[in-house]
Amino acid sequence: MKYCFFVFTALYLTASFAQTTPFKISGTLVAETDKTALEAATIYLERAKDSSLVTYTISDKNGRFNLEGKTSDKRLNFYISYVGYQTYYQTINLGQETIHLNTISLKTDLNALEEVFIKVSPPVVIKKDTLKFNASSFKTKKDANVEDLLKQLPGVDVNETGKITINGKEVDHILVNGKPFFSNDPTITTRHLSKEIIENIQITDTKTKAEAFAGDEGDKEKKTINLVIKKENNDGVFGQLAAGTGTDKRYEFAGMLNIFDNDQRISILAGGNNINSPGFSFGGGLTSGGQGIIVSQNYGANYVDKLKEKSDISANYFFSNSRTENESTIQQINILPDSRYNSNSNSKSYNEGDNHNIRLGFNIEIDSTLLININPSFNTTKNKTETSTNQASQDEESTLTNQSSTSSFSETLNKGFNNHLSITKRFGRNGAYLRLNISNKYDIRESDDFLNSEAAIFGDNPETINRNQFTDGNQKSKGINTSASFRWPLIGNNLFLDLKFNYRYDKQENIKSTFDFDPDTQDFTLLNEDLSTDFEYTNKRSTPALRFTYKKEKWSVSSEAGYVFRTLQNTDFLRPQLSLARLFETVELRSNFQYQFNPKSYIYASYGLDNVPPQLSQLQSFQDVSNPLNTVTGNPNLKPTNTHSLYFGYNTFNFQKHNGFFSHVYANLSNNQVVTKTTIDANFVRNTSYANVDGGYNLSAGGSYNKTIKIDSLKTLKYSVGLSASTNRTVNFNNEVQYASNNTALTPHAGITFTWDDVMMMVPNYRLSFNKTTFDLDNFEDQEFINHSAGLQITTFVPKNFEWRHDISFNYNPNVAEGFQKSAWFWNTTLAYTMFKNRGTLSLKVYDLLNQNTNARRIATQNYIRDSQSTVLKQYFMLRFSWKFNNF
Repeated sequence: MKYCFFVFTALYLTASFAQTTPFKISGTLVAETDKTALEAATIYLERAKDSSLVTYTISDKNGRFNLEGKTSDKRLNFYISYVGYQTYYQTINLGQETIHLNTISLKTDLNALEEVFIKVSPPVVIKKDTLKFNASSFKTKKDANVEDLLKQLPGVDVNETGKITINGKEVDHILVNGKPFFSNDPTITTRHLSKEIIENIQITDTKTKAEAFAGDEGDKEKKTINLVIKKENNDGVFGQLAAGTGTDKRYEFAGMLNIFDNDQRISILAGGNNINSPGFSFGGGLTSGGQGIIVSQNYGANYVDKLKEKSDISANYFFSNSRTENESTIQQINILPDSRYNSNSNSKSYNEGDNHNIRLGFNIEIDSTLLININPSFNTTKNKTETSTNQASQDEESTLTNQSSTSSFSETLNKGFNNHLSITKRFGRNGAYLRLNISNKYDIRESDDFLNSEAAIFGDNPETINRNQFTDGNQKSKGINTSASFRWPLIGNNLFLDLKFNYRYDKQENIKSTFDFDPDTQDFTLLNEDLSTDFEYTNKRSTPALRFTYKKEKWSVSSEAGYVFRTLQNTDFLRPQLSLARLFETVELRSNFQYQFNPKSYIYASYGLDNVPPQLSQLQSFQDVSNPLNTVTGNPNLKPTNTHSLYFGYNTFNFQKHNGFFSHVYANLSNNQVVTKTTIDANFVRNTSYANVDGGYNLSAGGSYNKTIKIDSLKTLKYSVGLSASTNRTVNFNNEVQYASNNTALTPHAGITFTWDDVMMMVPNYRLSFNKTTFDLDNFEDQEFINHSAGLQITTFVPKNFEWRHDISFNYNPNVAEGFQKSAWFWNTTLAYTMFKNRGTLSLKVYDLLNQNTNARRIATQNYIRDSQSTVLKQYFMLRFSWKFNNF
C-alpha cells in the first residue's frame, strides 16, 4: 500500500510540474525626469484572477531586473513600486518564455510624503534602513500565526525554539505598532498573534527610543521587528482559548484576550501545563523533553496607551510558577598529569518557584527636541529547593578513595527594584545632542538553608566529616550607573565628536551565619565561624571617553577610547585581616566599520579591548570549606583580564535570485586570564585557588548559504547549507602542572524546506559534529568525538480542514560510556481538524511515539570526560481543543 502511495505521489508531482511553463521577464528602470537608474525598486507579478503573488525581485544599482518563474497562467499583472514614484502597472501575456520590456520610466509622485500609500501594496519595500514586507503577499497555511508568516519571508530564519534571525542577525525586540507587547519572550507575540490582523512587517536595526530620537545608528548586529496592525483590526476584541488532557495525567491550558482601541491596547493571558513547557504556550508544538518533569503556570497582563499626542505608557505584569522534579546520573573520568580517576554520582532534586515581574515604560516627548524615557521594574522571586546526592571516587584500580552523601533544603526570597531614566536634548539639524542616563538598582536576598551531609575520606589517614547545619543568609546589593554623552558635528552631518563620561557604583552587603546542630538544646545554636561570612564589597568605576564617528551614504566608521579608574574594596567584619582594597587603571578601546555595497549586501567589522577585574570570591583569601572534598581559597594578587576581540562579517541577500550568504569570523586573545588552580591529593580531595595565565585564545568562523526556488505558483523549495568551525587554546593547571589544550570543532549542517501550498510541507535537516582536543602534556591522551543528529518535519494539509504534523529527530552519540543510551529516535505527531469556519481546532497529539526519549550526553574538557543522563518526559497521548474569536 505504501509503495502505491509513493508512486501515486510521484506521478502527481510529475503531472503538476508538466502543467506549468517557465518565463523570464527583464527590463531597466529609470526616473522620467533625469533618466537616472532606480536601485532597490520592487518589481512583482500577481495572478490576474485572485491577485496572489507569483514572484518578485528588486532592481540592481543599474536599474536592471529579472523576473523568473513557472506558472500555469496565460497572463499576469505586472507592477513596479518605488518610494516617491507612481506605481507602474501593465498586463503581461506569457506567449513566449523570454520577454524584454526594455527601459521603463517611472513618473514622480507629486503627492509623495515621507511614506507613500498606494492601493496596490508591493511585497517588499526597501527604504533607507527599513525593510518592509506586505503580509498579504506571502502565502501561509490557514489559521497561521506571525511565526508562520516570518518563516515565509526572504532572509528570515526561525528555529524550533522561536529564535529569529534576519540575514544572519539575531532579532532581540518585537514590537506591535511600535510598542512593546508583553515580556522579552518573542514567542508570546509571534506564536499567539494571528497573521490575518497584520498589515506589514517592518525590520530595522535595534535602537532604543533615545537613540532613534537622536538619530543614532543603534546596534548594527541586532534587529527589531515591528508588526503593524491593519487599521480595521486596531479597534476590537480578539483572542484564543485552548485546553487539553492526556494519558499519564498530562494536561495543558492557555488563554489570551486582546482589547485594541486604536492607541490603547489591553492584553491578558493565562496558561499552565505539566508537559515541560515553562513559558506561555498554546501547545502548538511539541518539545523534545529537556531535563526533569516541569509543572508550570503563567499569568500576565499588558497595557499600552497614549498619554498625550507624543507621549505614551506601557505596562507589563507577569507571574510564573514552576515545579521541577529530576533524577540524574553522572559518570566522570577525571584527568591528571600522571593518572586518572573515576567519580560517579546520583542525585534527586525538587524545585518550586514563584516569580512576579512588573515593568513600566514612559516615553514623554516634551517638544521636538526633548525626550524623557523612564523605565522602572519590580521583581519578586520565591524558591524552595530539596536535593539529595550520593557521590564516590575510585582510582584506576577501582579502589574507593572517598565518598559523600548530602541532603539539603533551602528557601530563598529575592526582591528587586530597577529604574532607568534617560533624557535626550537635540540641538540644531546636524545631529548634535546631549544625553543623560541614570540607572539604579536595589536587591534583597534572604535565605534559609538546611544541610545534612557525611563525607568519608579513605587512605592512610582516614577521616569522616559529618555536618548538620542551618545557614541564615542576608544579602543586599545596590548600585547606580550614570553616564553623560555630548555629540557635536564637526563637519556637517558626516563627522561627529562624542564626549562621554560614565560613573558606576555598586555595593554588596553579605551576611551568612551558619549554625551547627547542638544535641544538648536540640537546635541549631552553635555558630560555625569557618562557614560564616560578614563583609561589605564596593566596586567604583569612572570612565572618561572620546569617540569619533564618520558617516557617509554607504559606509561609516567609529572609534572610541576610554580610560578606566576602578576601585575594588572589601571590608570583612568577621575576619578583618582579610579586608582588601585594590585600584585598577586601564585603557578600553572600541572601533566599528560598516560598508553597504548596495541594499542587498554589506560588510561589518569591529575591534574591542576590554578589561575585566577578578571577582571578589577569586580575590579574597577567605578559605571556603563548605565542600569537605574541595576547599577553595582566593588569591589577592590576581590581575584584571585584558581581552582583545575582533569580529568580521559579510552578509548578502539577492532578491532577484532569492539567495543569501551569511558569514562571520570572530577572534579573541586574553592576557592575565583568571583560571582555577586545583591540587588533588592521593585520596582525590581537592584544594582550589586561582591564578593568571597568558596565551588563551578563541577563533571561530561560520557561514551559511540559502536559496529559494519557486517551482511554480504553488510549490517552493528552499535549501540551506552551512559550516561552523572553531579552535580554542586554553591554558590551565592540573595538579600544579601548567598545560595548554587545543580544542577544534567542525560542524557542517544542511536543511531543505519543500512547501506545496494547501497540500504539504516537508523539512529534513542533518548536522554532523566533529570535536578534537589535543594536549601539550605527554601523559594526557588526545580526545575525539563525533555526534550525528538528523531531523524531519512533515506536515500535510489534505484532506481539507485536516493538518497532520510529524516531528522526527535522530541523535547518535557513539562515544558515551557503557550503560548510557548511544542513539535514539524521537517522534512526535499531531493530527488536527479545523471546524466552525476555522475558529475551532480539535487535535490529537502523541509525544515520543516510539518511547525512546533520552538526554544522554557526553561533555569533554581538558580536566574531565563526563557522561550524564537525567529524567525526561515520557510518552503520552493528548486530546486538545482550541477556539479563536474576534470582533473587530
